[in-house]
Amino acid sequence: MDSIETHAKQLGQQTPLPASPEAAQLDRVPNPHADTDYLARFTAPEFTSLCPVTGQPDFATLVIDYVPDRWLVESKSLKLYLGAFRNHGAFHEDCTVGIGRRLVALLEPRWLRIGGYWYPRGGIPIDVFWQTGEPLKSVWLPDQGVAPYRGRG
Repeated sequence: MDSIETHAKQLGQQTPLPASPEAAQLDRVPNPHADTDYLARFTAPEFTSLCPVTGQPDFATLVIDYVPDRWLVESKSLKLYLGAFRNHGAFHEDCTVGIGRRLVALLEPRWLRIGGYWYPRGGIPIDVFWQTGEPLKSVWLPDQGVAPYRGRG
């Protein structure tokens, strides 16, 4: 099996925040349990991007669930990739689906879903959900744990 150091180029290094999501390097590492179906979850409760029209900040909680095959996403590179959206202008749907697709291209997982739970803009919350297909029956799939927007009170 390949070593982690071969694939995790940013791990253990001081790494600046990438200038854009396109410039961000996502790293993957070998899955030591590739023969087992299990769910891995990443939650980013402080995800930020910019509205492409107004330049105002947009905020979301992202929940990424995936069933890995041969590869795992290296968490530091994922953190830096998500942070690169801070100054990136894109609609909620583009951010959410684009992140999911980039992870699928990198990892080739057995299954992946992403939920983008966006805070309201103009009084309307926008939640975006994308997945690669039907979930595997062999994997426990918990609720993503983000309550629907209820406003104040």
